[in-house]
Amino acid sequence: MLTVRALLADPALELRLLVPGTEGALDAEVVWVHNTELPDPSRYVREHELVLTNGLWLETAEPAGFVAGARRAGAAGVVFGLRAERTSTPEELVEACRSAGLPLLEISVDVPFTAITRAAAASYAAERQEALVGLVRRGNALATAISHGAGASGVLAVLRRDHDLPLAVVDRMGRLLGAAGAELDTEQAGTAARALARRPRPLEVDLGSAGRATIYPVGAVGDVDAALLCLRPVTELDREERDALEQAARFLSLEVARQQTVQAIEQRFASELLDMVLSGAHRAAEVPGRLRAFGVDPDAPLAVCAVAFRSGDPTLPGIVEAITDFFLAESLPALVAGGSQDVVAVLPWRRPPSDLSALATRLVAALDSRFADRDPVAGIGGTAADAAELRRPLAQAREAVRVLRARRGGPGVTTFDSLGGYRLLLGLQEPEQLHRFAANVLGPLREHDGRRGGELEATLRAFLDHDGHWAATAEALYVHVNTLRNRLSRIAELTGRDVGRTADRVDLFLALEAASVGKDLR
Repeated sequence: MLTVRALLADPALELRLLVPGTEGALDAEVVWVHNTELPDPSRYVREHELVLTNGLWLETAEPAGFVAGARRAGAAGVVFGLRAERTSTPEELVEACRSAGLPLLEISVDVPFTAITRAAAASYAAERQEALVGLVRRGNALATAISHGAGASGVLAVLRRDHDLPLAVVDRMGRLLGAAGAELDTEQAGTAARALARRPRPLEVDLGSAGRATIYPVGAVGDVDAALLCLRPVTELDREERDALEQAARFLSLEVARQQTVQAIEQRFASELLDMVLSGAHRAAEVPGRLRAFGVDPDAPLAVCAVAFRSGDPTLPGIVEAITDFFLAESLPALVAGGSQDVVAVLPWRRPPSDLSALATRLVAALDSRFADRDPVAGIGGTAADAAELRRPLAQAREAVRVLRARRGGPGVTTFDSLGGYRLLLGLQEPEQLHRFAANVLGPLREHDGRRGGELEATLRAFLDHDGHWAATAEALYVHVNTLRNRLSRIAELTGRDVGRTADRVDLFLALEAASVGKDLR
């Protein structure tokens, strides 16, 4: 760093210190040198520049005014150049600099100002070269750490070799990916993640007891996916530290992208396993190997839990990772597969069914704390003796969570066995049979609705949901009771089933439920 003291130490410049200035002034950074003969240099001198002058302005102005202007501009000091016509520095200038606390140096008649300019340029070139060498060296170390699988913590360790900074990496879901010299709790990590999601993104975030942290966004595939946090305000970081943090954030993007790629591959494998299970016997042989890849013993008793949100979309980005983190914290191997309607977890289970319900309750609580106001629910199917028996508990778990989503309030966890008897009967059927039954009964209604843009199927469902109450159904559909009667008469004509007869009403009800269950099973 270029300073007044560094220039004084260069014997080639033949500088002599006349006024040291205020405490620390000699060691403050000099950003550049500025040659001027204006009586008031304040309009053109930048803060921390060193003013060079031969004193030509002394013929028309007083030294006190010149020094006041330099001081007002925030100059680092004044260098007075001696000439053949003036072989000593004016005492008035010395006193003015002493009064202003501004360093004053005198340069020999034999040394031109360009020598100081060249010395400043050489100092900055050496400093920049050193910074570039450090940047390349640190870049090589960061690349090595990532290529060797050191992860986010390895990147932070490389950064802290050069800079003793408290650091952490938090992803957009509030998960702590790595830390070095800093400790963040779950709430503080969540605060950082929420700040990362704001638009415009703040430069700093208040982490409470951890203090203010500077945010360096980490982008991977698409939008910003994580943040490198330095637990210091940005005003306390120098340029070299900021450059190093920005460099580390770019390398962390590679690590986050690698993690996302691995997660995407794992998710595809997990989703393919569910397809294998639901496809029946012709792909059953592939299931055990896929389970082993996720650390799940295919020969052990297996439990299936399906999870979804009751409010809004059934699933959201990050829910699969959150469920995976939960099972890791519980020290349970699990295959977690996400879909558009639910997320399914398959795990070995040798304990009592009541313990499984307790586990699902803890899972729902963990999701509730991470996804506010989404009301997560979980459905539990029966236990399979091994991988070959997974199809039925998978279908049961999905049906259980579908029922919970359809309910307003109530428990957040249920088992398939606790559902109504008709659901147990439907769950015992093959999906093809359910599809055929629903198509035979509801086909005419759907054809009519599709051709004429009608609402017969929706009307039938509303009528059955309201237990056959005419007034309540008409109110729910915002139609007159006579309109409802006409629609139900048309349903009877198309299906051959009268909602006034118990047997026909059961057929229609089961057809609607079979359509939903069959869709989940296929």
